Amino acid sequence: MNFSWDDLRLFLDVARLGGLSAASRTSGLSAATLGRRVTALERQVGESLFVRSQSGYRLTLSGEELLLRAEEVEAAMLSLKRWKDGAMGERVVRVSAGPWTSAFLARHIARIWTAADRFGLELVTANAKIDIGRRNADIGIRNQRPSEQWLAGRLLGRVAYGLYARPELTSGVAAGYFVGVAGEGGSTHSARWLNARHGNRIAMRGNDAMSVRELVAAGAGISVFPCFVGDSDARLSRMAGPIAELETEQWLVCHHEERHVPAVRAVTERIADLMRESAPLFRGEREADQGR
Repeated sequence: MNFSWDDLRLFLDVARLGGLSAASRTSGLSAATLGRRVTALERQVGESLFVRSQSGYRLTLSGEELLLRAEEVEAAMLSLKRWKDGAMGERVVRVSAGPWTSAFLARHIARIWTAADRFGLELVTANAKIDIGRRNADIGIRNQRPSEQWLAGRLLGRVAYGLYARPELTSGVAAGYFVGVAGEGGSTHSARWLNARHGNRIAMRGNDAMSVRELVAAGAGISVFPCFVGDSDARLSRMAGPIAELETEQWLVCHHEERHVPAVRAVTERIADLMRESAPLFRGEREADQGR
């Protein structure tokens, strides 16, 4: 059975818009022509694809099955069009980093990727180290020098940490309570430090970095954040200078065989430039974060 892409595209319009009138506006064909094309497609399939009523067209079970397959064809056709037009190659550069660094990269995405690039970009956010050797990521931002012989690393700078709270002495802040981290995030060095020194004063926990920040911003208590996070959030105030024992290095890591691939090299250099310019913020020197 040979399907026409034009027929499938019209089927998608009718299925998504729920009727002939709406689909006629997107396809440029009259409702009568669309009706004939849909009927012809149903004869070809040998099944009814729609339940027709005064309120519109509703997919049958066969129609829903065809919709799934037609969307796969649509994705393939879009990929072919991008390839023909030279808009975007098939290469996707995967960048792994912790939650805060991933959020920082996302705020500055225009410095790392543009629509003119012939590759896609994927942020792989995880507290645990992603295995670049097995190609689970192309680039990693880590807090220590890579030890694997197949990885190449570049020192970007240092990251400072401090204690932050809502400026007003309200709720948990006034009581001297802390906000801790539960779940996977509780394994980070800053979360372990907070638990070791202030565990008996932790009144509340969040199981991800963002919820902890929101709790602290709402006045639930005090917590520890990287200075590039706390100093960039107007809702938070640093309570003292950076905590020397929490300071870490920041390394840009990639597979030594992949680092010369044009797409990987482009993203690596752009991240390095961004981090170099933002070094004072990461060191806790309270430089303005232009992505704020």
